[in-house]
Amino acid sequence: MIHYRGRVEVICGSMFSGKTEELIRRVRRAEIARQSVQVFKPIIDTRYGVEKVTSHDGVGFGAIPCASAEEIDAKIVPSTTVVAVDEAQFFDPALIDLADKWAARGLRVIIAGLDLDFRAEPFGPMPALMARAEEVTKLHAICVVCGEAASRTQRLVNGQPARYDDPIIMIGAQERYEARCRQHHIVPR
Repeated sequence: MIHYRGRVEVICGSMFSGKTEELIRRVRRAEIARQSVQVFKPIIDTRYGVEKVTSHDGVGFGAIPCASAEEIDAKIVPSTTVVAVDEAQFFDPALIDLADKWAARGLRVIIAGLDLDFRAEPFGPMPALMARAEEVTKLHAICVVCGEAASRTQRLVNGQPARYDDPIIMIGAQERYEARCRQHHIVPR
């Protein structure tokens, strides 16, 4: 039997940067290597189906929806060697210590999520997960205004930038969000 060393890998970036696509790529490669994989997602993300993680390009993979990090922990089966979590910014801070716990048990932990919210501020457990990870991959989208690398997510309300005091969590895709570079990202106060 092959022993897999535990580690945490974080895939982050703005919306439309390919985070879920990269998570799916890594998970598929793990399956090809005959590793036992479980993929989890937040129960609140129903954009492309309840039991599936799906990229904005339509690439999908089966996933278990969970309401909390503790629920993920309870659903990991003993034979699992790779745990993947998509949209990790929506999970509670317990995900930080649990990711360390899973890695200490020898699991490969792959986490994808937004590193910044629509205000361009650190989002949920992502900053701590990035700090503790063995590997961090930051992906960029393309700014819809100028075509340069986009590291921010612009939320739109009726075609206008969302206000700073709008709710942090609002599930959506192209109808509510755009990728923007630092220069073209706007958050009215």
